[in-house]
Amino acid sequence: MPQSIFKPFARFLGIYSLQATGRDAYIIITLRCLRMFSAGIPALILALFFSSLSFPDSRIGAFMTLTLLGDVILSLLLTLIADKVGRRRILLGGSAMMVLSGTAFALSENFWILLGAAVIGVISVTGGDAGPFRAVEESILSGLTDERTRSDVLAWYVTATTMAGAIGTEVAGRIVSWVEKSSGDVKRAYHILFWMYAAFGVVGCVLCLGLSKSCEAAGEKKKETAGHRSAISREEQDSEDEVLLEVITPTTDGNRQSSELERPNRSKRSYFAQISRSTRSIMYKLWVLLAIDSLADGMTPYSLMNYYVDQKFHLSKSTLGDITSASQFLCAVSSIFAGPLSKHIGLINTMVFTHLPSSISSAFIPLPSSVGWTVALLLFRAALNSMDQAPRTAFIAAVVRPEERTGVMGITSMVRTFAMSVGPSVTGLLAGNDKFYAAFVATGICRVVYDVGLWVLFVNVKVDGSPASRGGERNGRDDADEAAWNELLGDTDSDGESSWDGRKSKDEERGGV
Repeated sequence: MPQSIFKPFARFLGIYSLQATGRDAYIIITLRCLRMFSAGIPALILALFFSSLSFPDSRIGAFMTLTLLGDVILSLLLTLIADKVGRRRILLGGSAMMVLSGTAFALSENFWILLGAAVIGVISVTGGDAGPFRAVEESILSGLTDERTRSDVLAWYVTATTMAGAIGTEVAGRIVSWVEKSSGDVKRAYHILFWMYAAFGVVGCVLCLGLSKSCEAAGEKKKETAGHRSAISREEQDSEDEVLLEVITPTTDGNRQSSELERPNRSKRSYFAQISRSTRSIMYKLWVLLAIDSLADGMTPYSLMNYYVDQKFHLSKSTLGDITSASQFLCAVSSIFAGPLSKHIGLINTMVFTHLPSSISSAFIPLPSSVGWTVALLLFRAALNSMDQAPRTAFIAAVVRPEERTGVMGITSMVRTFAMSVGPSVTGLLAGNDKFYAAFVATGICRVVYDVGLWVLFVNVKVDGSPASRGGERNGRDDADEAAWNELLGDTDSDGESSWDGRKSKDEERGGV
């Protein structure tokens, strides 16, 4: 009886989807949990650490901007060559970079040394996961899943890692308070936390060694080709007439098989992922909107929000850690429901109507004069802030060809990071002129523009991978892809269509009528 009650609940939450994806999904999620736990450390203490070193506000903002700009260049380089060099090697390199940057922050207090370490080690100045590694991980998970399981797995990816970030921030706050009380040296507490950051990088290196070849682009293509061949075998067994048709007209499968072989050959000619004109046309609109949203995120990241609350109310570091940890905990809990909700109301509606209330509340954070109301607004904002992440990744995976996912997601990460890099400098200048509150107002306005633009441009496009009434799962995927290109763009790329749409034979088209 308990099992019969648990099964529908587990299916609703996507637990079975996560189990069906396999060991690699668990390792990827664990790896990012480790990285997000570590990111909680600089999210809480980075601005406070620089303040203890007597850096002015404008220099703190400049540091964060330069760090994010460095992350842009690193992200673009690594994600575009990830499929060629190897996704597992990129992730292994990311963990090694964490070791180097954590060691540098633990040993040095020089501005330029810390800046170089932050760029190379992709230190998170926003509380999120900066750098190219999230894009690579999302590409791996998209390749390991299908349309039925993808949104569930990505939702758990966001949920588990956000929870890890919350725990990391809480632990960081407690350690700072404990060391400060016991020794009276707050800078020593900060250095201890950066040693912890380096240690987590070592653990990440070990985890990367457990990933299988299925995580690579070549493994994803083999899986797709095997599924394609099995689909053809099932179709050949449906009726003798179809077999005869395929014998008489073999050109359809020939074209399809040749297109499957052409894609790997094209990728071998360049270190950079091949991103088609049709895909770029789809993503241009989304990239502009994401840049606006990321600019807002960059103006009020967790590190600067903690700095603002500390200046306004003079709270203890442990209390700041509690607030940030509670915020991230609410993000994690709400993200669990993003996958199931997107199946009922669609990806775009989930992204917009969960994110919009959070956007509006951002503008009102400076308004309360009491700690209680300020914290309440911060928690409300956080509760709905991350529910758009998994649907957004699923949306991109649905409209982008499999061989382009790593490159497109990497460029998406680069665009977001580049736009985000402008934010801290703007906030630093405003804070230096006693107008810190204006950064929160600007954040709210930009986020509302992103939400409204997203709904206007994409609400009528169905790319959620819902199965077609006839033709099976495969035709459902093709319909979703065709809807993405036809409805989002109204633009055709004859070369791209011939290779992509070549996988659907004339017999399949007749069977779907």
